[in-house]
Amino acid sequence: MKLLLDTHLLLLAAGEPGRLPLAALAEIEDPSHELLFSSASLWEVAIKRGLGRDDFTVDPRLLRRGLFDNGYHELPITSEHAVTVYGLPAIHKDPFDRILIAQATVEGITLLTTDDLIARYPGPIRKL
Repeated sequence: MKLLLDTHLLLLAAGEPGRLPLAALAEIEDPSHELLFSSASLWEVAIKRGLGRDDFTVDPRLLRRGLFDNGYHELPITSEHAVTVYGLPAIHKDPFDRILIAQATVEGITLLTTDDLIARYPGPIRKL
């Protein structure tokens, strides 16, 4: 099964795996799962770190390298993902989360999240 981690889970998995929910840790450590990260997550980290946000202190270049080194695969943003955002219900306003939802929907990949708003969307989303 292919799993796309939302940005929050991705940051925890990369930097503070001890803070991951046990269900998320089990999914991430399952060798039968292919782990993916979205280029949108790295874009979000780069922007929010550049704004000086305290919850985004990781260097996005180091995060990217570490993800590849740990077997993650990158999911680029396509035009199909972008236009799919247009059809999503207006449940969540965060553009980064909305593109992750669109990517999961278009690609048929399970999006893992702990976010209640993201979990309200239909599609291949699993709240942990």
